[in-house]
Amino acid sequence: MATQAARLQVPSGPSRHVYDVIILGSQIGGALAAALLAKRNHRVLLIDHDGTGTGYEHGGYMLPYAPSIAPALKAMPTVEEAFAELGLTTAIQRTLRPHVPELQLVLPRHRVDLHQDVNRRRAELTREFGETAEGLLSALTATATQHEASDPFFKELPPLPPEGFFETWGLKKKIGQFAGLEAHPRLSNNTPPGALLRGLLPFLIYLDEPTSPLALTRPLSQALQAPQRFPGGNDGLRELLVKRLSELGGDVLTRENSDSFVVEEISFDGARFAGVKLVRSDIIYRASCMVAATDSGALRRLVKDRKRHRGLLEQLDSSSTRSILFSVNWVVPVEALPRGMGELLLVDAADVELKPLLVQVHPARTPGGKEDESLRVVCAGAFVPASVRELGEEHMQALAHRIDAQLDALMPFTQQKRVLRSAPYLDAGGVRGSRLMPHPLYTFEAEAFLGVTGLKQRTPAKNILLAGREVLPGLGLEGELLAGMRAARLVQEMLKKKNPLKG
Repeated sequence: MATQAARLQVPSGPSRHVYDVIILGSQIGGALAAALLAKRNHRVLLIDHDGTGTGYEHGGYMLPYAPSIAPALKAMPTVEEAFAELGLTTAIQRTLRPHVPELQLVLPRHRVDLHQDVNRRRAELTREFGETAEGLLSALTATATQHEASDPFFKELPPLPPEGFFETWGLKKKIGQFAGLEAHPRLSNNTPPGALLRGLLPFLIYLDEPTSPLALTRPLSQALQAPQRFPGGNDGLRELLVKRLSELGGDVLTRENSDSFVVEEISFDGARFAGVKLVRSDIIYRASCMVAATDSGALRRLVKDRKRHRGLLEQLDSSSTRSILFSVNWVVPVEALPRGMGELLLVDAADVELKPLLVQVHPARTPGGKEDESLRVVCAGAFVPASVRELGEEHMQALAHRIDAQLDALMPFTQQKRVLRSAPYLDAGGVRGSRLMPHPLYTFEAEAFLGVTGLKQRTPAKNILLAGREVLPGLGLEGELLAGMRAARLVQEMLKKKNPLKG
């Protein structure tokens, strides 16, 4: 049962401009923290700042920023408890959509439908790979349950990343009690289908080139057990959380309401956070503490006095973006899709620089949200160096054409019937902050505990916490949600001790 922190006395002034906590940013960990804190009777303001909703508009359609995969709730039992507290479990389970088939592998000489039913999966693998099929099936089945061995560790709510000597010592002691954290991947890179399946991992996490067993196994295991999607991607899940926050009495400022609901500057009282100032406004929204759920680069730009807050900036500077997910969308008639093409495909691209290509088929949607049953959006994404953003539009157009070529090979004769072609980096207007990077891969200077941690949640600005995807990048979506859950607990501890606005 959630504990409820006592309400704090707040300074005099317009009550609608003063809160217990401000959540800044559009990432999903912040939305979960906001909803949990509102449920626990705190006054919460969520400022979207860098979000644009569940897609971007181009050519009369709402298009996805990138292909995205969500595991089933049961594969994230600790997170499932948080959703149960919010009364969202049933709504989320109804919203999640399975792919048909669950996953399709496309190799130069093979195409395999990985159905959930083990007998159909065995038949498909045997048809394509003959006598080696049984070994692949065994490795795939074992991989899809491998996350269960580390579930007990996460149910303990470990302090990841740890802070200070005592948390670090306690965490290392706890890690030694759970053997499942060091289990190595069951899928081998020695076979083409095994290597391709392992190539799915970057699409599931935010960590560049992970090497630890936990980062290599847990997110991949969760996704392979039942790869699903939210309408609108993972931002569709975030919308459910924001709606629940509003129902619980929290206030929400999003760019859908007004372009002025973008933060211009973070205000400080000495070394402590005091509030945020919005663009084209003299109002400062004040709070006892802030939870940042935006990328470190976007947060860094909001700190104007760099000398006074050097410690905070140094922490944010320890994260670097190595790669980004570059996507291309085709809007095509349903009848133009090749017979037997699945809704989620992992493609062994002939272009070695693109590496695996993830392709997801969505119903076409208008900006009003209405689906056009006669059309589909085929969204294809591949990881490229983050430096492509600085190389100019011509370079990105060439990159988009290379992905076009892969789609043309995958769907012969479809391009000539294409209704629209769009690339988010080229065609998504009005995008700010982290939305320019729908799925980055990071590297960090700090020690990575279990190979999955990045930036610490506590910062040198004592009443600013982090809950973005850079906290637990090696755990992907689950890591974002776990960071949000822990941020909510840390806020409760902070508010019980002292009102920073009176400090």
